[in-house]
Amino acid sequence: MKTIDLLAPPAGLRVLISGAATGIGAAIAQAFLEVGAHVYICDVDATALDKAKAGSPQLHVGIADVADRAQVDRVIEDALDKLGGLDVLVNNAGIAGPTGAVEDIEAEQWERTISTNLNSQYYFLRKAVPVLKETSRDPCIVAMASVAGRLGYPFRTPYAATKWAIVGLVKSLAIELGPSNVRVNAILPGVVEGPRMDRVISARADALGIGFEQMKNEYLEKISLRRMVTVHDVAAMTLFLASPAGRNISGQAISVDGNVEYL
Repeated sequence: MKTIDLLAPPAGLRVLISGAATGIGAAIAQAFLEVGAHVYICDVDATALDKAKAGSPQLHVGIADVADRAQVDRVIEDALDKLGGLDVLVNNAGIAGPTGAVEDIEAEQWERTISTNLNSQYYFLRKAVPVLKETSRDPCIVAMASVAGRLGYPFRTPYAATKWAIVGLVKSLAIELGPSNVRVNAILPGVVEGPRMDRVISARADALGIGFEQMKNEYLEKISLRRMVTVHDVAAMTLFLASPAGRNISGQAISVDGNVEYL
């Protein structure tokens, strides 16, 4: 096999992606479709799911609040039925959570962030792992963490706590599942351009009492390459990890961030 052939995931992979109607998840779904994968996405936003399905009729879709274990169970059952099995799980769903001093964060906001960003990963894993162990197609799990999973992130403590936890989960699972030939990695996106990041910048600017553009420039000054990354950068890394080129990569927390120096 030529080296270049290692870079393309094999056609026909069966892929489940959570939180994938928009943003990073949608870019990952589209990337897998482009290489001939069978893709099932879920999301809490029914309107966004309908739009995604209209744009890519070959997508399988299901609605779920990933913080609800019963809804996740239903989605996984539907995905396995539609896909006929599973080769790749992308645990992508997550929310930004509140911005503010820890003493000002409401308990409900904290708990919602933990449930959506961290507990949901377990809900998918508990049902998907037994199926992944049975496939012969170099199964892999990709968990979406964040640069906030390797750096402290003041005024965003619930979010950072979940992302650090995801890295620990991935490193532990890679050891646990390695003998079953299931690879587990985390991707740590940095400052991803788009509406969601704009909302994060705006909220943090308000918390610090400064303007949006000043806050945005402060973010860029913390990045060695002085630019944001795109959803397509993250999707490309996900494809790489699912390709033959990634068959010996496991237990890694891989930053796609232009080298964020601090937050």
